[in-house]
Amino acid sequence: MAEKEKTPKNSENPKIDDLYMNTEDGSGEAMTTNQGLKINDDQNSLLAGERGPTLLEDFHFREKMTHFDHERIPERIVHARGAGAHGYFESYGDLSEFTKAGFLGEKGKRTPVFTRFSTVAGFKGSSDLARDVRGFAVKFYTEEGNYDLVGNNMPVFFIQDAMKFPDLIHAVKPEQHNEIPQAASAHDTFWDFISLMPESMHMIMWVMSDRALPRSYSMMEGFGVHTFRFVNKKGESFFVKFHWKPVAGTYSLTWDEAQKISGQDPDFHRRDLWNAIENGNYPEWELGVQIVADKDEHKFDFDLLDPTKLIPEELVPVKLIGKMVLDRNPTNFFAETEQIAFHPGHLVPGIDFSNDPLLQGRLFSYTDTQLSRLGGPNFNEIPINRPIAPVHNNQRGGLMRQTINTGQTSYHPNNIGGGCPFQAKMSEGGFVSHQEKIEGHKIRARSTSFMDHFSQAKLFFESQSKVEQDHMIEALRFELGKVKSEDIRERMVGMLTYVSEELAKHVAEGLGINPITKPEEPLNHSFPADADPKDYEPKEVKSSVQKSEKLSLMASNGKGIKGRMIAILATDGVDAESLEHYKKALKNEGAEAKIISSHSGSISDSNGGAIKVDHSLLTTASVLFDAVFVPGGSKSIEILHKNPDAIRFVDEAYKHYKFIAINGDAMRLWDMTYASKNASPKGVLFDQDAAAFVEAIGQHRIWDREDAARIPV
Repeated sequence: MAEKEKTPKNSENPKIDDLYMNTEDGSGEAMTTNQGLKINDDQNSLLAGERGPTLLEDFHFREKMTHFDHERIPERIVHARGAGAHGYFESYGDLSEFTKAGFLGEKGKRTPVFTRFSTVAGFKGSSDLARDVRGFAVKFYTEEGNYDLVGNNMPVFFIQDAMKFPDLIHAVKPEQHNEIPQAASAHDTFWDFISLMPESMHMIMWVMSDRALPRSYSMMEGFGVHTFRFVNKKGESFFVKFHWKPVAGTYSLTWDEAQKISGQDPDFHRRDLWNAIENGNYPEWELGVQIVADKDEHKFDFDLLDPTKLIPEELVPVKLIGKMVLDRNPTNFFAETEQIAFHPGHLVPGIDFSNDPLLQGRLFSYTDTQLSRLGGPNFNEIPINRPIAPVHNNQRGGLMRQTINTGQTSYHPNNIGGGCPFQAKMSEGGFVSHQEKIEGHKIRARSTSFMDHFSQAKLFFESQSKVEQDHMIEALRFELGKVKSEDIRERMVGMLTYVSEELAKHVAEGLGINPITKPEEPLNHSFPADADPKDYEPKEVKSSVQKSEKLSLMASNGKGIKGRMIAILATDGVDAESLEHYKKALKNEGAEAKIISSHSGSISDSNGGAIKVDHSLLTTASVLFDAVFVPGGSKSIEILHKNPDAIRFVDEAYKHYKFIAINGDAMRLWDMTYASKNASPKGVLFDQDAAAFVEAIGQHRIWDREDAARIPV
């Protein structure tokens, strides 16, 4: 049936108009609430003083966030694509000087955990390999109740106030008119928003860095993002930042690898996590904290409450307080990984909030989101969300209630039920909020201490190695090169000049922008309609730390090669002794060696033994492996050196800076590669012992292989 011609809006026939969708584009109109109330400030939450907590009476924030929280059913609006695992956290020692949290109060004390990793922007069916922030959320099932440390693999965020979170996600999600692109920030709406939000520049440096392309979940850091509080038994408070440090080290992929892996295996990260645990190569992280005494809150050249800032480790070292080990895969993905519900407001005595306005908004948003995603107020009764601590309260009924409460009363105070459940005293483990003094006018505003948007963006860029800086330049060229609007590209490059003139220059060259124009003042668009824009101009602050070694991925090398994937390129007639020697050495160090051959099934070695093939050259690629070994065997090499796929496999590994081991007759295969004729053999190990290969793999990549980029794969 042909589509009926739609009647234009405001036609002479309003009854027919009523049959059609109520369209609205907002052109030339003032912003309003859903009740038609005109909005004066859509940038800032209502606070008790400029640095105070967010007020519950902020009806505009609650309406805006409630609508945003319920925009997707049933997958998570953000962090939809994820993978998770069970494990335990083991405390390193008594931390009672700073916190009364029981799970941190005794050396060797183990607490069950469930950890979920995720990408942020993509839908549930998107690729693991998107250039994106990764979620890093841990649920501790403590004896005092569930504690959720809900963070990311980057220590800062795009925005300072939760009021702007719906805007950020609307901008980064697929554009509303065609729902393109998926799980990618390389489009106009995102960069239009970012180019008008200088507070995002620090986070943009992180997202454009190699941090956005982790080699695996087990090789990325995690952060609590916000500043929280520790509170000890004396009631003394300390500001605290949380860090997860991977024992395996921090390593990344290249963008070329990430794009190819998305085609070869879009489940690359979740498959890696699953296989590592199944094979007994349990991923491990150490939990660290940066602790700042209350009296030192204002001693830094940045504001501790600003979620776009971090504390350089040169100013406050990270104290390691425990280790997390993930040692069990979920039994059922949906029942556990999909239904787990995290919330930064799930606390235990000894841990509390700061007045960070982004954190304050999250305290409302998470519960609100679960109501639609998990079907009502009883999501805490889903098995994966149940605490190991007993639950006693007066909550009854509601959709999907599972607990069968006995007794007559469901209120407090009562005499019929003996006054139970009763309020727990602090000495009995009852939670008491930190008694912070709050004074201030009700106000929608940003503290002037939040107006430094570039010093830490500059610090991050300057702290990267030359290789990492080059990758950031390439990332910005790629992302902005996908933006159709010349105005947005030019404005964004102009913003980069506030971070680094050199960075802006190199990005501009790749985009053909000349000359570079700095955006006109005021740069910051996060101000209410009646405000003087001059009050919101960014402050120029010179960071007290000019370079921070820990901000570079290459500063955190891991211990050993546990969990690495090594490709062994071989076919019929492979040298049995060489093959077994390397396989045994790799297995002993916890690496996974896979036989890649010209065909599937099995191959016969030089002794006539049968060897099972893991993948054929048709079903895999070098991008899925960390290093390549080609054992000798004249018959095997005779076959492989005539196979274009085998030659390309080695060339591609070389292009991606990986270590390659060549033994005996395999030199004939190496001689057929483009790399052997047009590049140096840097990082190629000829006829060396397996121990040398193991040691080399521990370095992850040989980044000073300058000619790798020229390999035409």
